Amino acid sequence: MTTAQETVEYAAEEAPRLPWTEHAPDVYKAMVRLDSVAKRGLDPKLYELVKIRASQLNHCAFCLDMHTKDALAAGESVERVVQLSAWQESRHFYTEKELAAIELTEAVTVLTDGFVPEEVYERAAEHFQEAELAQLVAAIAVINAWNRFGVTFRMTPGHYQPGQHG
Repeated sequence: MTTAQETVEYAAEEAPRLPWTEHAPDVYKAMVRLDSVAKRGLDPKLYELVKIRASQLNHCAFCLDMHTKDALAAGESVERVVQLSAWQESRHFYTEKELAAIELTEAVTVLTDGFVPEEVYERAAEHFQEAELAQLVAAIAVINAWNRFGVTFRMTPGHYQPGQHG
Protein backbone atom coordinates (compact mmCIF):
# COMPACT_ATOMS: atom_id res chain seq x y z
CA MET A 1 0.00 0.00 0.00
CA THR A 2 1.30 3.40 -0.89
CA THR A 3 0.69 6.64 0.94
CA ALA A 4 1.40 8.77 -2.10
CA GLN A 5 -1.69 10.16 -3.75
CA GLU A 6 -2.03 8.88 -7.28
CA THR A 7 -3.03 11.24 -10.05
CA VAL A 8 -5.20 9.93 -12.82
CA GLU A 9 -4.69 11.61 -16.15
CA TYR A 10 -7.59 11.66 -18.50
CA ALA A 11 -7.33 11.83 -22.26
CA ALA A 12 -8.15 15.20 -23.71
CA GLU A 13 -11.87 15.55 -24.03
CA GLU A 14 -13.01 14.59 -27.47
CA ALA A 15 -15.62 16.65 -29.20
CA PRO A 16 -18.67 14.76 -30.45
CA ARG A 17 -18.37 13.49 -34.01
CA LEU A 18 -21.22 15.70 -35.14
CA PRO A 19 -23.42 18.23 -33.37
CA TRP A 20 -26.45 16.27 -34.55
CA THR A 21 -29.02 18.45 -32.78
CA GLU A 22 -27.90 21.41 -34.89
CA HIS A 23 -28.09 19.42 -38.12
CA ALA A 24 -31.37 17.66 -37.37
CA PRO A 25 -33.20 20.05 -35.04
CA ASP A 26 -36.65 18.74 -35.96
CA VAL A 27 -35.61 15.19 -35.10
CA TYR A 28 -34.20 16.40 -31.79
CA LYS A 29 -37.40 18.32 -30.97
CA ALA A 30 -39.49 15.28 -31.89
CA MET A 31 -37.33 13.07 -29.64
CA VAL A 32 -37.78 15.51 -26.73
CA ARG A 33 -41.55 15.48 -27.25
CA LEU A 34 -41.58 11.68 -27.54
CA ASP A 35 -39.51 11.37 -24.36
CA SER A 36 -41.92 13.68 -22.56
CA VAL A 37 -45.01 11.66 -23.45
CA ALA A 38 -43.35 8.25 -23.00
CA LYS A 39 -42.73 8.87 -19.30
CA ARG A 40 -46.30 9.91 -18.46
CA GLY A 41 -47.79 7.82 -15.72
CA LEU A 42 -44.49 6.17 -14.76
CA ASP A 43 -42.88 6.57 -11.36
CA PRO A 44 -39.97 9.04 -11.87
CA LYS A 45 -37.46 6.85 -9.98
CA LEU A 46 -38.46 3.74 -11.93
CA TYR A 47 -38.21 5.75 -15.14
CA GLU A 48 -34.63 6.76 -14.31
CA LEU A 49 -33.67 3.18 -13.36
CA VAL A 50 -34.91 2.04 -16.78
CA LYS A 51 -32.94 4.77 -18.53
CA ILE A 52 -29.78 3.96 -16.58
CA ARG A 53 -30.04 0.21 -17.23
CA ALA A 54 -30.62 0.61 -20.97
CA SER A 55 -27.73 3.08 -21.14
CA GLN A 56 -25.46 0.64 -19.32
CA LEU A 57 -26.32 -2.09 -21.80
CA ASN A 58 -25.81 0.25 -24.75
CA HIS A 59 -22.55 1.67 -23.36
CA CYS A 60 -23.84 5.23 -23.65
CA ALA A 61 -21.62 7.23 -21.30
CA PHE A 62 -23.41 10.50 -22.03
CA CYS A 63 -26.81 9.07 -21.07
CA LEU A 64 -25.36 7.31 -18.02
CA ASP A 65 -23.94 10.62 -16.82
CA MET A 66 -27.27 12.35 -17.36
CA HIS A 67 -29.61 9.76 -15.91
CA THR A 68 -27.55 8.81 -12.87
CA LYS A 69 -27.44 12.49 -11.94
CA ASP A 70 -31.17 12.88 -12.60
CA ALA A 71 -31.92 9.78 -10.50
CA LEU A 72 -29.87 11.06 -7.58
CA ALA A 73 -31.48 14.49 -7.86
CA ALA A 74 -34.91 12.79 -7.78
CA GLY A 75 -33.98 11.16 -4.48
CA GLU A 76 -32.74 7.79 -5.71
CA SER A 77 -30.07 6.25 -3.48
CA VAL A 78 -26.46 5.95 -4.58
CA GLU A 79 -26.56 2.32 -3.51
CA ARG A 80 -29.42 1.41 -5.87
CA VAL A 81 -27.84 3.28 -8.78
CA VAL A 82 -24.49 1.57 -8.22
CA GLN A 83 -26.04 -1.89 -7.84
CA LEU A 84 -28.15 -1.58 -10.99
CA SER A 85 -25.44 -3.03 -13.23
CA ALA A 86 -25.56 -6.17 -11.06
CA TRP A 87 -29.28 -6.15 -10.32
CA GLN A 88 -29.65 -9.92 -10.65
CA GLU A 89 -27.25 -10.40 -7.73
CA SER A 90 -28.66 -7.39 -5.88
CA ARG A 91 -32.38 -8.06 -6.16
CA HIS A 92 -33.01 -7.10 -2.53
CA PHE A 93 -32.38 -3.43 -3.39
CA TYR A 94 -35.43 -3.28 -5.69
CA THR A 95 -39.15 -3.95 -5.52
CA GLU A 96 -40.69 -6.77 -7.54
CA LYS A 97 -42.24 -4.14 -9.84
CA GLU A 98 -38.86 -2.48 -10.39
CA LEU A 99 -37.24 -5.85 -11.05
CA ALA A 100 -39.90 -6.64 -13.66
CA ALA A 101 -39.25 -3.27 -15.33
CA ILE A 102 -35.48 -3.75 -15.27
CA GLU A 103 -35.78 -7.25 -16.70
CA LEU A 104 -38.13 -5.99 -19.43
CA THR A 105 -35.68 -3.16 -20.17
CA GLU A 106 -32.92 -5.71 -20.75
CA ALA A 107 -35.12 -7.88 -22.97
CA VAL A 108 -36.30 -4.95 -25.11
CA THR A 109 -32.83 -3.40 -25.30
CA VAL A 110 -30.82 -6.50 -26.14
CA LEU A 111 -33.31 -8.61 -28.14
CA THR A 112 -30.77 -11.43 -28.21
CA ASP A 113 -33.22 -13.98 -29.52
CA GLY A 114 -35.06 -11.49 -31.72
CA PHE A 115 -37.99 -11.17 -29.32
CA VAL A 116 -38.99 -10.42 -25.75
CA PRO A 117 -39.42 -13.76 -23.92
CA GLU A 118 -42.99 -14.53 -22.86
CA GLU A 119 -42.05 -15.04 -19.19
CA VAL A 120 -40.34 -11.62 -19.03
CA TYR A 121 -43.36 -9.92 -20.59
CA GLU A 122 -45.78 -11.78 -18.31
CA ARG A 123 -43.78 -10.84 -15.20
CA ALA A 124 -44.00 -7.18 -16.22
CA ALA A 125 -47.69 -7.52 -17.03
CA GLU A 126 -48.30 -8.78 -13.47
CA HIS A 127 -46.95 -5.51 -12.04
CA PHE A 128 -48.12 -2.92 -14.56
CA GLN A 129 -51.60 -2.11 -15.79
CA GLU A 130 -51.90 -2.27 -19.59
CA ALA A 131 -51.63 1.50 -20.13
CA GLU A 132 -48.67 1.72 -17.76
CA LEU A 133 -46.99 -1.24 -19.48
CA ALA A 134 -47.42 0.46 -22.85
CA GLN A 135 -45.83 3.62 -21.40
CA LEU A 136 -42.98 1.56 -19.94
CA VAL A 137 -42.20 -0.05 -23.31
CA ALA A 138 -42.39 3.39 -24.93
CA ALA A 139 -39.92 4.76 -22.36
CA ILE A 140 -37.56 1.82 -23.01
CA ALA A 141 -37.78 2.39 -26.76
CA VAL A 142 -37.09 6.12 -26.38
CA ILE A 143 -34.00 5.70 -24.19
CA ASN A 144 -32.67 3.17 -26.67
CA ALA A 145 -33.11 5.74 -29.44
CA TRP A 146 -31.34 8.41 -27.35
CA ASN A 147 -28.53 5.92 -26.67
CA ARG A 148 -28.09 5.38 -30.41
CA PHE A 149 -27.57 9.11 -30.94
CA GLY A 150 -25.23 9.39 -27.95
CA VAL A 151 -23.06 6.42 -28.91
CA THR A 152 -23.00 7.10 -32.66
CA PHE A 153 -22.04 10.75 -32.28
CA ARG A 154 -19.79 10.09 -29.24
CA MET A 155 -21.47 12.68 -27.09
CA THR A 156 -19.18 13.71 -24.24
CA PRO A 157 -20.28 12.89 -20.68
CA GLY A 158 -19.47 14.88 -17.58
CA HIS A 159 -21.06 18.28 -18.13
CA TYR A 160 -24.74 17.57 -17.54
CA GLN A 161 -26.45 19.08 -14.52
CA PRO A 162 -29.83 17.79 -13.29
CA GLY A 163 -32.71 19.76 -14.73
CA GLN A 164 -30.99 20.41 -18.07
CA HIS A 165 -32.52 18.98 -21.19
CA GLY A 166 -30.52 18.13 -24.27
